[in-house]
Amino acid sequence: MGKIERQISEGVTKYYWYPGEKVDWIRGVLTLLGGGLLFALIYVVTKNSLLAAVVTGTAVQAVVGAYLGRRDAAGLSEFHDPATERREAVVDGTRAAWRGTLQGLLCAGSAMLVLNMPHSGFLADWVLPFVPSIIGAIAHSGGMLWERLAQEVSAPEAAAAAAAEEPTKELEAA
Repeated sequence: MGKIERQISEGVTKYYWYPGEKVDWIRGVLTLLGGGLLFALIYVVTKNSLLAAVVTGTAVQAVVGAYLGRRDAAGLSEFHDPATERREAVVDGTRAAWRGTLQGLLCAGSAMLVLNMPHSGFLADWVLPFVPSIIGAIAHSGGMLWERLAQEVSAPEAAAAAAAEEPTKELEAA
């Protein structure tokens, strides 16, 4: 949960709470701006708005899907036990719900973008709107896998470092 603090007067501070962190919002805005620039570039080069919408939606979905997949995998590794740490478990659940809502809205938005481009035919009506969402889902799974592999690699390294420190602590105690 992010927080903005504004000093109203001496001794009076007003707090504004918003979902997510400031860094995540900045990354989101930069991703959308990059998508808009990619759409403009592809449209200028090809003069085909349908192709520009599909490629742009796919690129943005891939970036966001991989990022949210990594965040989901990291969130799962830190998930608190609901029975003992109720408040932390609720926070974990709301963060996961926020990420899921964000990805669902992005999937729907990219499908609407593709459908609202001038087009005709079965492929443009029934296949191309799904392409960005499918790529986003694959990127989400890839991001989760990437994060899990990073956790698996770091765990043996941490165990080896801890094993190397144990004899040192025993010698210091003696």
